[in-house]
Amino acid sequence: MSDLDKLRQERKEIIEAVYDGKIPRRVPVATSLPLELCIEYSGYPLGETQWTLENMEEIYDRACQLVISDFYPFGFARYPAHLQILNAKAFVMSSKGVIQHPEISGMEEDQYDDFIRNPYDFILEKVIPKLYPELDTDPVTRSIVLAKAVKAYYDYAETYQAIDGKMIEKYGFYVPPPGSLGGCTAPFDYLSDFNRGFRGISMDIRRCPEKIAEACEAILPLAFKNGLPPNPSKYGGTFIALHMGPYLRTKDFEKLYWPTLYKLVHALANAGQPSLLFCEQDWMRYLDYLYELPPNTILWFEYGDPQKVKDKLGKKHIISGFYPVAMLKTSSRQACIDKAKELIDILAPGGKYIFRFDKSPLLLDDINLENYTAVLEYVMEYAKYDNPGEPAAGEDKTYPKVEVSIPEFRSKYYQLWPEYKKTHPDINGALEPVIAPKMQYYEDLVMRFLYQLVL
Repeated sequence: MSDLDKLRQERKEIIEAVYDGKIPRRVPVATSLPLELCIEYSGYPLGETQWTLENMEEIYDRACQLVISDFYPFGFARYPAHLQILNAKAFVMSSKGVIQHPEISGMEEDQYDDFIRNPYDFILEKVIPKLYPELDTDPVTRSIVLAKAVKAYYDYAETYQAIDGKMIEKYGFYVPPPGSLGGCTAPFDYLSDFNRGFRGISMDIRRCPEKIAEACEAILPLAFKNGLPPNPSKYGGTFIALHMGPYLRTKDFEKLYWPTLYKLVHALANAGQPSLLFCEQDWMRYLDYLYELPPNTILWFEYGDPQKVKDKLGKKHIISGFYPVAMLKTSSRQACIDKAKELIDILAPGGKYIFRFDKSPLLLDDINLENYTAVLEYVMEYAKYDNPGEPAAGEDKTYPKVEVSIPEFRSKYYQLWPEYKKTHPDINGALEPVIAPKMQYYEDLVMRFLYQLVL
């Protein structure tokens, strides 16, 4: 077995041990570098390179040589071409070449009832044309613009996927089971991010909280459909970034934010799919709520008290985060290493821990690369266990399954094969086993594109 094969096998064993509730040989490391930082690191122009994708394989390769991670270190990237085609107002490239999400609202206060009737229909009819005004035109032009945008989006996606495959093979990163990764947004965040906006939702909490609660319930079928990947697996995960919770009063969180997030995460778990929740800002007020999520939910914390989190959640859930990435820019090498030791000593005992920074850096100037690599090297060497294979802390406890009922997603703009077949009775029955999955594939392909426009 080659050294690369040994490394690949080691990564698989330690990561799956954590997910299996066992003590791994060492703490897995999950770190990521955003596209913008990688381009800067290689010395190429930021805005131009995102458009042309020239030298992108070299850029990722150089970043792979820099980063030390068991998981694949590159994640979601915004693509500029389809955003320009649609004249996007929801995502705008800055003069530095960074694609940003400005404060924007695609829905008015008096439109809640229309939204609640069918969020997906409303978003397609009202919100997307407002956020992407090139679609707010006559039907023929709209069809042409949408066709160009979908083509552009998937051209970029396929290019990145091909590079991802090469890097994973070359450097032996851990690969979850195919089709086991997903992503969606908590219903309250989905309502607030692009539909009502931060300012709008903040006013609505006081003016019409009952409408917010109804809207979040109405969003659940859409969130669940998009969060559940084709092949759920305990070794995969659905990423859900939690935005608005810390900005709410606790009583508003209890009534408006938590109920639908709770249902969503439990429904995914019941389908065999764990969630990776990025708890943005400070979630210390809500530890009792997080405890009630399904066992082995992965909780990635930005801020807070690691010891309290470990004591409260560390025997039921998988803990990650807390390391302040800003420290890599402002502190000495030794201070950065000392911080890593402090967090490992708190969070690693008993297992159920994955090392992550509190967030990813955005640009090259955000971190000192020497400190970055020094911390990761230290974690790889120091964070080892002397009892691998034993049950992780808390694995002797069982938790009752929480039954959750989420209505099936329905929309007049989305057809399942049986519905399509009813309106096309002339389809050759002998070819149906071939035609059906193809037609459903393209139906879902376009839906995923439209969903990510407001994600």
